[in-house]
Formats: sequence, structure tokens, C-alpha cells
Amino acid sequence: MEYEQVLYSVSSITHVAHITLNRPESLNTFNTRMSGELYDALMAAESDRSVRVILIEGAGKSFCAGIDVKELAGKTALEYREWIERMERPLLAIAKIKKPVIVQLHGVAAANGMGLAAAADLVIAADTARMGLTAIKVGLNCVGPILPVARCVGRKKALELLLFGDLISATEAERLGLVNRTVPENRLAEEAQQWAETLASRSPVAVQLAKSGFYAAEDMAYEQQFTYMNEVFARLCTSEDAKEGVQAFFEKRDPVWQEK
Repeated sequence: MEYEQVLYSVSSITHVAHITLNRPESLNTFNTRMSGELYDALMAAESDRSVRVILIEGAGKSFCAGIDVKELAGKTALEYREWIERMERPLLAIAKIKKPVIVQLHGVAAANGMGLAAAADLVIAADTARMGLTAIKVGLNCVGPILPVARCVGRKKALELLLFGDLISATEAERLGLVNRTVPENRLAEEAQQWAETLASRSPVAVQLAKSGFYAAEDMAYEQQFTYMNEVFARLCTSEDAKEGVQAFFEKRDPVWQEK
């Protein structure tokens, strides 16, 4: 597929797929086309056997400032529902695909941009970045993006972010569990790439089973979670990667993973 509003590339050497939100003149706000292209790029990376990790970033001054309000006017309630579902489709997709998704965050991640970051499996942010569910300030709300945000921060803080719409610093976002790591802005691209490559060096089958198992078990009862995860572990132990990893450990060499 040809992309106009995202950039997509894959390195067969590092096994990292790069997806760049590419509407810098609009602070990478979501519109119908960019949302569709982002979803298609995620699916392309998921189906590419050479890809082990997906890294999402934004072009220009900011990661993503939300949804393009130019698309708001003149819809029926049903059309608004279908439209917002298209905007949120990439957020849902991240939890369903097996390969880990890292967001490289700089500038501002607002509204659906914050939702995208919260929906990602991992986030590395510039220490100058800010995040917020800002739609409330223009008479709207972020009731879609709040869902992945709430899973990171809990009910009380999520409601504060949703109802006040304030931007928080990257340092505060890291404290709340929305960001894994903060780094100096001038080192963000280098650190994000290195982090993605390190993750890509792990066993693909082990990483993918870990991610899919985590999301599948998340809403189960506690005892059921153990039962399910034990089944996941048992399946992993029968894989060629598990056998290779243990053998490499005993032989004091780097393992050679199977492509998955």
C-alpha cells in the first residue's frame, strides 16, 4: 500500500518497523486518512515475518495533538459514532496484534494522541514532552482515549485527567505509569531506536506470547489468570526458541532465534 500521511519502513537488519505520523503542519492530528493508514501500517508490520518490534513516532514539532476538528462538522449521531470508531481503531489494534509497539514521544501528545501513547505497549519520551486529555477545554471529551489511560493510572487520576484536561509533564507521566522512560530530547531518537533493537533481540515467539498472554489474562479472575498463563508458558516451552535459548545459555553463546 502507498501511504500519504504516515511513513512506513522496515529494517531487515534490526527487525524494527518504523511508523511515522506525517502531518506535521497539523501537529499530526488524526483525520480519517491518517487513522486508516496508521491501522494499515500496523497490520502490515504484524504480517511481516521480518518485523519483531514496531516503533511509532510523529514528524515535526509534536507527536500528535489529537483529532483534526476540521472533520467534526455536519454529521449525524450515527456518522459521528462511525467516525470516532475509525479514529480509535489503531488504539484497539495495538492490544490485538502480537508484536510489541513502542511509542517515541516528543512535543505534545494530546487527546487521541495521548490515547495512542497510552495504548502502546511501551513509551519512551523526551523529558520536555507533555501529555493531556485536552478535549474538555473545547466542549468535547476524551471518553475513548481515557480507556487506555485509565488502565495505566487508575480511576481517580484518570478522572482528573479527563475532567480537567490539563497537560502533564513527561516526568509526571512517568511517575503515573504512562511513560516507561524519559530521556533528554536530543537523545530521544537514538535511545528509542536502541531500546527497540534491544527488544527485537529477544526471542520473537517468547515476546509475542508474553504480550498476547498479558492482554488476554488482564480482565480474567485472579486464579483464572494463573491457569491461563501457565498454559501460555507450557506452549512456549515446546517452541524451538525455548530449546535454542536454553542450549545457548549452557553453551555460553548468543542464541539464534526463529523468525516469527
